[in-house]
Amino acid sequence: MAKGIKIATIGGGSSYTPELVEGFINRYDELPIRELWLVDIEAGKEKLEIVGNLAKRMIKKADLPIDVHLTLDREEALRDADFVTTQFRVGLLEARAKDERIPLKYDVLGQETNGPGGLFKGLRTIPVILDICKDMERLCPNAWLINFTNPAGMVTEAVLRYSNIKKVVGLCNVPIGLEMGIAKLLDVDHSRIHIDFAGLNHMVFGLDVYVDGVSVRNKVINLLTDPENTSFVKNIEGQGWEPAFIRSLGVLTCPYHNYYYKSRDMVEKTKKEAAEKGTRAEVVLRLEKELFELYKDPELTIKPPQLEERGGAYYSDAAVRLINSIYNDKRDIQPVNTRNNGAIASLPNDSAVEVSCVITKDGPKPITVGDLPVAVRGLVQQIKSFERISAEAAVTGNYDTAVLALTINPLTPSDTVAKQIVDEMMEAHKEHLPQFFQKVEA
Repeated sequence: MAKGIKIATIGGGSSYTPELVEGFINRYDELPIRELWLVDIEAGKEKLEIVGNLAKRMIKKADLPIDVHLTLDREEALRDADFVTTQFRVGLLEARAKDERIPLKYDVLGQETNGPGGLFKGLRTIPVILDICKDMERLCPNAWLINFTNPAGMVTEAVLRYSNIKKVVGLCNVPIGLEMGIAKLLDVDHSRIHIDFAGLNHMVFGLDVYVDGVSVRNKVINLLTDPENTSFVKNIEGQGWEPAFIRSLGVLTCPYHNYYYKSRDMVEKTKKEAAEKGTRAEVVLRLEKELFELYKDPELTIKPPQLEERGGAYYSDAAVRLINSIYNDKRDIQPVNTRNNGAIASLPNDSAVEVSCVITKDGPKPITVGDLPVAVRGLVQQIKSFERISAEAAVTGNYDTAVLALTINPLTPSDTVAKQIVDEMMEAHKEHLPQFFQKVEA
C-alpha cells in the first residue's frame, strides 16, 4: 500500500465537510492523509461539487499533498480505505423538518434525535448504515467506521448488534462542547479541563470535572445555577435549571437534558419558535443556503466562521482527534460511543454507551465508572431500552415494534398518541422506509 492514509467520507456534500477538512489540515503532521474521498448520492451531487471544490482550495492553500476525490460511487471510495466516516442524512433536511413538525401537532417534542424525530431518523438511517457495513466487509475489512450520523448512539447500537463490523466508534460534538463551555466558564485553557463522561449519546452526564487533576464539580454546578451558563450547544437554548434541582442532582447535564427535565417548557418553546421562524430544520435550510453560496466563492479558501451557527462547533476537533489517536495509538482519554463492556454497571455489556475511553490503535477502551448515580440511572436505562427497540424496528421493519419503541420513550404521553404519530410519520416518510412498506404490499 502506498504510504499515507485513505479516508472515505460518506455524506461528503454535507455543510460540515469544511470542518473535517480543516481538522485534517491542522493535524497533517501526525495524520498523513494521501487520499480523501468525498462520497454522496445523486440528490447531493451539486452540494458535493461545491463543498468538494472548497476542500480542494483549502488543501491547496495549506500546500499539502492530499488528493481529494469527489464521487457518487461508494464502492470506489470504500476500496482499501483506512477510515470511513459517515455524516449523511437520509431524506435530507426536508425529512428532518417533518420529524420536527408532525409531533408538535400532538403536543410532543419534535426534535432531530429525541422522541419521535429520533425514532424516525433511526428507522431511515439504520438500514443504510448496515448496507455500508456490508460494503466495508468486502472492500475495506480492516477500516475503522467513525460514525457522526445521528442518532449516533442508536446507529452505533445497530452496527454493534446487527453487523459484523467491530471496529466502529460513534462520535458527537456535545461532550467536547461541554468541555469548551466549562473551560470558558472557569476562564481556563481547554487542555486543563477533564470531565468523566458516562451515559448515552445526547443523554450523557459529567460525573466529575477537574482542572489540573483537581475536582471542581461543586464550583461548576453552582455556576450552572445561573441561566446564562446552561447551554453550550448552538441549537439548544435552555431556560436555566432550578438551583435546588441541579445542586441535588450532583452531576453535569448536557443541553439535551432540557427535553427530559423541562419537557412541557421545551414543547411550548419549540411550538412558538416553529410558528415564528420555522423548525430548526427550516432555519438550517436557510442557513445552509447562505453557507453554500459562500462555499461557491472561488476566492474562499478557509472554513467560513458562519459554519458555527450550523451547530457543529468543535466537530472537526472531536473527529480528527479521535482518528489521530487511533492511528497513532495515543492512549489519551476521549468520550465516544462504543461497546459498554462493563464500564457502566447499570447498562448491558453488549450495548453502545457514551463514556470516557482510553483511545488506542485497537480502538476505545472504556473507563469503568460502576453504577450511574441513582438520580439519573432510570432515565438512562429507559433511553437505552428505546434505542434498542428502535434499532430492532429499523432492522425488522415491524410496525408494532416501532409503536412500542415510541411508547416507551419518556417524551411520549401515551400509547394512543404514539400510534397516531407513528401512523402519520410512516406515511410522511414512506419513500425512505421500504422495510415497513414492502411487507404491507406483500
